[in-house]
Amino acid sequence: MKYFSHSPQGRYPEIDTARGIAILMMVTFHLLFDLNYFGVMDIEVSSGFWRIFAIICASLFVFLVGLSLSISKDRAIAKGISGQKLWKKYLMRGGGLLLMGLGITAITYLAIGDGFILFGILHLIGTSIMLSPLFFRFGKGNIYLGCSLFIFSILLAGITGPIWLAWLGFHPAHFYSIDYEPLIPWFGLVLVGLGAGSYLYPEGKPRWSADIRTGPISGFLALAGRHSLLIYLVHQPVIIGLMMATGLLDPGLLF
Repeated sequence: MKYFSHSPQGRYPEIDTARGIAILMMVTFHLLFDLNYFGVMDIEVSSGFWRIFAIICASLFVFLVGLSLSISKDRAIAKGISGQKLWKKYLMRGGGLLLMGLGITAITYLAIGDGFILFGILHLIGTSIMLSPLFFRFGKGNIYLGCSLFIFSILLAGITGPIWLAWLGFHPAHFYSIDYEPLIPWFGLVLVGLGAGSYLYPEGKPRWSADIRTGPISGFLALAGRHSLLIYLVHQPVIIGLMMATGLLDPGLLF
């Protein structure tokens, strides 16, 4: 067993471990999705247990985005970053992720056509980061704002709209995407994470002082959590490559 002490400027192993669990869940779900999509195995991933599994996975990711933003904001302010500089920090960070998301949109449009990723998890995270400075001032109150957005989304359920509003949560009746997390209601979960971060990590520091004990499994998960973006970007090509290398997938289906 190893012990990791919390550091005011370091990473928090409990957050990295939680993010590692989310990334492992994501890789598991996408493996099963690919096996079903390419006809290797008949697995129902769009309903039932695996659908709930995917929602829990995405929810954990998005909540941790808000939680981490709260810590990041407090650390930035402690360094004297405020005003326009604070805005620029999150506009640049979120904009970079949004550009990556747009790249995934282009790739999936060319690769699969119908069902391509229009506004998926990376688009959501990038846009949420860009919007987050608007809500920093509300602190713990973001929990209530996030819950209110969820309630608002229920009232709007079933309302259709043009495809260009899909990023908000309004889309044509027969719209389909293999990865779709619009701002309504998902940004509400980011806000809940922001509020929870203000409570659990006031001024960017945990409310508890005990060291964190980690073993091989939690250490591996924390390592994965620290590199979650890289894993997200490469895991699908790796899965498909392994499927082709093991003969489960005919390369001709892709080209």
